[in-house]
Amino acid sequence: MDNIKRFIVYSNLFIAICAVAMVYQTYSFLLDTHADLNFLLFVFFATICSYSFHWYLPSHATQLSARGVWTANNKIILGLLFLLGLVGSIITFINLKTYWTWLVGAVFITFMYSAPKLPLVFFKELRKLAVGKTIFLALVWTYVTTWLPIIISPVPWKEDFYLFLLSRFFLIYAVCILFDYRDRADDKKAGIRSLITYLSERSITFLFFFSLVIFALTTSGLIFYDYDPLSIFLLLIPGILIALLYNYARKNFSDILYYLVLDGLMAFSAFLMLIPGI
Repeated sequence: MDNIKRFIVYSNLFIAICAVAMVYQTYSFLLDTHADLNFLLFVFFATICSYSFHWYLPSHATQLSARGVWTANNKIILGLLFLLGLVGSIITFINLKTYWTWLVGAVFITFMYSAPKLPLVFFKELRKLAVGKTIFLALVWTYVTTWLPIIISPVPWKEDFYLFLLSRFFLIYAVCILFDYRDRADDKKAGIRSLITYLSERSITFLFFFSLVIFALTTSGLIFYDYDPLSIFLLLIPGILIALLYNYARKNFSDILYYLVLDGLMAFSAFLMLIPGI
């Protein structure tokens, strides 16, 4: 069972499922319309492709974690998943060609997150410009799982979309802060200048809880747009759990905690909303 769990998490299948669930939630909860199957498949394959590419590249970590060891021993699997994701992304991209401009933007910004890991001088120089990489990653996830479904759907723009976009961004940003906190020692040695490597412990804590406060306020604000109170409560649950995990996650850098629990919390409310009757 542990081997199966590690494979699902370390092969990036889990994070791809989370991305699809978050997109589906945008359609069902925010847009109140049927999800575009081609777009769901595009997000699944593109996530597999981008994350397999990211993890296939050399790590700058000074000591390999359990995931790092698994990755080093399973390069062939990651390579095959990258190819599978690439082919799937191209096929679904063709089916979504009407929106190719927006999709190309998603592909570009996703690539730029992994680009500093490439062993080329130009891309290595990007490490010096990565001060906002935490914000950048949260923006990528918000763009793909929220903004793109809104743009692709025929539903006209509504004011409450702003609140949902901000709610999702700040939830993801809080999770990204914890990931950057865990990686900050390795980032410093690799010359990656993220915001979290500059801030003090106190400032990081302030930024983390400030993000969750904004998340809570924007999520709660949806009540004024006639959303079901139970659904809003479900949206708030991940933020509550992430806040409770803050101190523990700063001391326990377990890969399962980060890549299963914390990554899973980004999509937790989406999974809850899939339960019949909710």
